Amino acid sequence: MIELKNVYKLYPPEIVALKDVNLKIDSGEFISLVGPSGAGKSTLIKLLIAQERPTRGQIMIGGRDIGSLPGKHVPYFRRKVGVIWQDFKLLPNKTVFENVAYALEVVERPEAEINARVPRILSLVGLEGKEHRFPDELSGGEVQRTAIARALVHEPYLLIADEPTGNLDPMNTDDVINLLLKINHMGTTILLATHNKDVVDNLKRRVIVLEQGTIVSDKKIGKYAL
Repeated sequence: MIELKNVYKLYPPEIVALKDVNLKIDSGEFISLVGPSGAGKSTLIKLLIAQERPTRGQIMIGGRDIGSLPGKHVPYFRRKVGVIWQDFKLLPNKTVFENVAYALEVVERPEAEINARVPRILSLVGLEGKEHRFPDELSGGEVQRTAIARALVHEPYLLIADEPTGNLDPMNTDDVINLLLKINHMGTTILLATHNKDVVDNLKRRVIVLEQGTIVSDKKIGKYAL
């Protein structure tokens, strides 16, 4: 489903963010992406969502080279790649329902579709009864669940979670990881970027380690050696 071939990303004047990255990700995998700060994780995520273009190499997703996508096609591509950020990026003046619905409104989906799809997604992430609350009325875990719901509302085939538990306590961290596993079991490919060693070790899934822009380890079932 996803294949990176000899991918380099260079920033002027002489910063090498990614160097000769080769990677294959099959549909339905759950992968932890780990590495120290500055290893290239954020750059890799930006390439996968076509926020950045590779300097060299190919990024194939669903048989298309997204590195050469015309700009007008990028928004359509991103609808099938959900992203969850550490800082949530919710709109503070909108309710839970409105935050999730907004992702559909900006692409002009019909109101009937929005009213049918949003409650279904909120039920999936365990936010029934919270629809009319604002972000500042939610717990940290509920805010992250809202962000997950918003990322899922387009029914993406790939969900990228960038440090989704970085601001959460252990109990809410477990809840979010269990939710990601539930989503994965439904068929969505998950790429989890994290510094949380306990999360990675407990998942017992594939672990990719980046260091200085290079993949130094790729284990089908691995642990993260700090």
